[in-house]
Amino acid sequence: MSDMLDRRILNRAAEHAAEFLDSLPTRPVAPRFTRQELLKILATPLSDNGEDGVGVLDALAAAGEGGALGTAGPRFFGFVIGGSLPVAVGADWLTSAWDQNAGLYAASPVTSVIEDVAREWLLDLFDLPRESGIGFVTGCQMANFTGLAAARHAVLRDAGWNVEEQGLQGAPRINVVIGAEAHVTIHVALRMLGLGSKNAVVVPADEEGRMRPDALRSALSGLEGPTIVCVQAGNVNSGAFDPLAEIAEIAHGRGAWLHVDGAFGLWARASRKYAHLAKGIELADSWATDAHKWLNVPYDCGVAIVRDAAAQRAAMTSSAAYLVQTKGTERDNLDWGPEFSRRGRGVTVYAALRTLGRNGVEALVDRCCAHAERFAKLLAQDPRVKILNDVVLNQVLVRFSDSDEVTRETIARIQRDGTCWLGGSSWQGRGVMRISVSNWATSEEDIERSAEAVLRSIPG
Repeated sequence: MSDMLDRRILNRAAEHAAEFLDSLPTRPVAPRFTRQELLKILATPLSDNGEDGVGVLDALAAAGEGGALGTAGPRFFGFVIGGSLPVAVGADWLTSAWDQNAGLYAASPVTSVIEDVAREWLLDLFDLPRESGIGFVTGCQMANFTGLAAARHAVLRDAGWNVEEQGLQGAPRINVVIGAEAHVTIHVALRMLGLGSKNAVVVPADEEGRMRPDALRSALSGLEGPTIVCVQAGNVNSGAFDPLAEIAEIAHGRGAWLHVDGAFGLWARASRKYAHLAKGIELADSWATDAHKWLNVPYDCGVAIVRDAAAQRAAMTSSAAYLVQTKGTERDNLDWGPEFSRRGRGVTVYAALRTLGRNGVEALVDRCCAHAERFAKLLAQDPRVKILNDVVLNQVLVRFSDSDEVTRETIARIQRDGTCWLGGSSWQGRGVMRISVSNWATSEEDIERSAEAVLRSIPG
């Protein structure tokens, strides 16, 4: 292997990436290769002396050509997956080229400062308490984990217990209250934190999946001791928001910590048209969201925000004699999330926010929501289609011929067709197709083409 930088490799990678990105508006969204076809390209014997890097990249590109879903493209609506803004892709490449361990200021001053600036921009954009701490994590799973770890620290600290030093054995019992529609990542975070997913008190939801404040008040009245309440901004199926202001008043009236799972819904705060959905969210104590959803930066990039920055830092920080740590004079990123060694995730957030500006982020949110509403209206013109939710944000729930079987078959046909990609879910005991619109590149034409593909896929 040459000691010199082989620019052929970097140039070939850029060529393949550009060709793939250029193809997204027209390529089938569904993958075309089977697992066996992918193995035929990729599963070669490991050689003794290695292979030429350009050839390896060619093999990877060949596999991606038919084995990658068009999730980054404008007609992927199966999950809340944003595409990647070109500047965010470029920033991600630059992050890889820098190859920094972003945990410490001493190891990467540039990443520390970038993420500090991105923190200020995000708090301003969301209009959340400016003293809050922010950690850039893998996704909303770890953002929920981080927020709830800070909550665990704070409620036990107030009860005279240091959970980081003493653990949970013998600690005061923590009450965790969640909504009936809480996302699975909340349950997983509770498992990882030793709080137990089945120990949570479950509060009933209304027909749109929103936590019922009267039921929360009743649930809290029977609880004593340290308490954490988890709510959501943007139901994963319906897009609905829990009544945050009323819940905050109830939770804080009982001395509870309020955590918000806002994986995509928190971005409504960036829009004057949709901010009312998240009214009162600023009253919470911690928030979790994804930048790789509505900000359209590459995977993986979640954001954990905690009002009590000292609690976040106490729950997350680590130290060792060999580390060069700033003790707060500069930002050491390991203080704000569960990882020590990681890439500079905040670089793409910085690039996207600086490129879009406040108005650009607002326009992105507004455009996606308008597309979701248009999609729903086009489908609803067919008597075989029923829209099950109030389309308040970017989520649409669709059922065909009021039948689970027909709905499943329609989804399968859509996925085989390849014009767009949509997935299934279950809503209030019924099979549904779920539409999520969160890609910067989606156009009105994409919505119309996709709606036509959906309607022609209905059996009969």
